[in-house]
Amino acid sequence: MSGGDEAVRSGPGRVLVAVYGVFALAATSRAAVQIATKFAEAPLAYVLSALAAVVYIVLTVALARGARRVAVAACLVELAGVLVVGTLSLADPAAFPHATVWSGFGSGYGFVPLVLPVIGLFWLLRRRRSF
Repeated sequence: MSGGDEAVRSGPGRVLVAVYGVFALAATSRAAVQIATKFAEAPLAYVLSALAAVVYIVLTVALARGARRVAVAACLVELAGVLVVGTLSLADPAAFPHATVWSGFGSGYGFVPLVLPVIGLFWLLRRRRSF
């Protein structure tokens, strides 16, 4: 790992990299299986799961490389996605016949998708001010 902001990927930043890595793997696997086997049943839900996977991959790489701006942008996209999809999935359950990573504000993942971008933003912005 060369370049980037070393402070972003140290201490708790390493934990964020690991957690986002696990979510990247889980979301990518889930979306791939859903799209390959049941896409016609809930295309919107499965495309949103794939979008979540892409966001988690970008976040993992950005945090691992210390790319603060990319990581902050990806955290904001993740938070917006969780809030929008979470709200829509509760307001119009028929539009989401199958769950996505972000459905119900990430309830299928113990609400970690809702809390994780907040923690990520806190870490990234707090570390920025300390320099």
